[in-house]
Amino acid sequence: MGKVICFSLFFFASRAYSADLAPVAPVMDCAQLKSADFAGVTDAAIHIIAATPVKIGQPAPYCDVTGSVSPHVEFEVRLPLSSWTQRFLQTGCGGLCGNTNIRVSNAENCAVAERGEIALASTDMGHQGMGGDWGDDPSLRIDFAYRGVHVTTLAAKAIIAKYYGRPPKYSYFSGCSDGGREALIEVQRYPNDFDGITAGAPAMNFITQNTFYHGWNARVNTDSSGRAILTADKLPILHAAVIAACDAADGLKDGLISDPRACHFDPAAVQCKAGISPDTCLTPEQVDVVRKLYQGAHDSEGHKLVIGGPQPGSELAWEGVYVPKNPSQPIMSKMFSTETIKHLAFEKNPPPAFTLADLHFDQDTFNALKKAHELYDSTNPNLTTFAAHGGKLILWHGWADPHISPLNTIAYFSAVRGFMGVARSQEFLRLYLFPGGYHCGGGEGPFDVDVLSPIMAWVESGAAPDALIASHRAGPSGPMPSGPPPPGMRLPPAVERQPPKVDRTRPVFPYPLVATYTGKGSIDNAANFVGKPSKEKFNDQPDWLGASFYAANKP
Repeated sequence: MGKVICFSLFFFASRAYSADLAPVAPVMDCAQLKSADFAGVTDAAIHIIAATPVKIGQPAPYCDVTGSVSPHVEFEVRLPLSSWTQRFLQTGCGGLCGNTNIRVSNAENCAVAERGEIALASTDMGHQGMGGDWGDDPSLRIDFAYRGVHVTTLAAKAIIAKYYGRPPKYSYFSGCSDGGREALIEVQRYPNDFDGITAGAPAMNFITQNTFYHGWNARVNTDSSGRAILTADKLPILHAAVIAACDAADGLKDGLISDPRACHFDPAAVQCKAGISPDTCLTPEQVDVVRKLYQGAHDSEGHKLVIGGPQPGSELAWEGVYVPKNPSQPIMSKMFSTETIKHLAFEKNPPPAFTLADLHFDQDTFNALKKAHELYDSTNPNLTTFAAHGGKLILWHGWADPHISPLNTIAYFSAVRGFMGVARSQEFLRLYLFPGGYHCGGGEGPFDVDVLSPIMAWVESGAAPDALIASHRAGPSGPMPSGPPPPGMRLPPAVERQPPKVDRTRPVFPYPLVATYTGKGSIDNAANFVGKPSKEKFNDQPDWLGASFYAANKP
């Protein structure tokens, strides 16, 4: 017990091990934590609301501790009753958070997680509810931006130390979407909190993401009467054309685009022509919407307000985000951006009647959002302190993510390497990009992957990750929700429960290497691929108005 065996780290069936740690028993009863003293642990008082043993807990019985850090940050900590192997994992949340939701994801086959050997924690980030009106309180903005995650970490570690009589030997953070932003907040603002961190699809450019990106995508797909122009029934037509045009660019026809930056698809190719059924093509207005979605938000002079739009190959994932099923349905992206604009984005909130139609896509508005960038965003490439204490960081992102462009994550990876140096960065940093992968999971490409075992093995035994093995299961798939929706908005259906059969495995190599078919054996078998540099060269730091966001400052 206590040893992590990772079968997905090296795809030629080799094994990577974490430390072999003996389980540690509690030194007190679970209920005693209710009256324990935690004075001086954080910048404010810790209140334990309840401490209750959950003896039929999954995957193993645990002591469930709920509490808060004054004035508003609520948290939950789960402490294994008899199987703790001295590890702590804090999990991030998505969207605007607003609830405690401990969920160990992207950890399939991670033995210590499956056996319930890890102490777990999560936080609501300082507010309850799915809307953004809490942002009217400046202190709650700070809690959401960075304080909530950090004080929860301090509280959780103190509770662990009290319960077991010793602190965790290794501490980890795992999050995707806003949880990925939270992960990078920890790396940059509190570099000594964790030993290993995995940041998936990080919303690092939170403020432009939730204003210009989602706002633009909603606006360009809305006509003068408020109805959607492009609807979901046209997405398979568009997607099929994109795949037909770009699938073979990487040398292998497998239904996936290895790097969408090599795809130069003109949506005019699917525009309706005389004599063609309108059910099999897009109207000129719909083609214009597609073109603007790919281009991404920009001002009237062409200056980019975001680093990039959704990538070619992601079209099926647009449904339920900025492309509804029918013209009269609300657009989720409109809800995302409106909540942020009205309550979070500006130093002084706009009038209550402000709508997305009142947002100007121009440089003045961009400049007005820079203060919010300094508060919420996590783009600082100066990871000197994190690296110095031996911290390890895995970044990962699906190429077909409809919510957050993977170009953000590539730019950050490149900025860290530029500031820290390639050799130094190689000691603690990896980036993995998953062709056909949606937002935090799902998609047409193999995207079921364990990132927790590799980070543990890297931290505890120095086994730096090489290829990660991703799998795809037969059955329906779809975009993963990025978190709770704003008020009045329902999330698209979650990925349906998939049949257990794996129909494709594929290695994903550390960027900038790409999986390349050897020419022998099944293309659905990971063993038949090797990692090679891309034949094309790309600009990893595109020119946009926020390029300076990736400049280094003090951690």
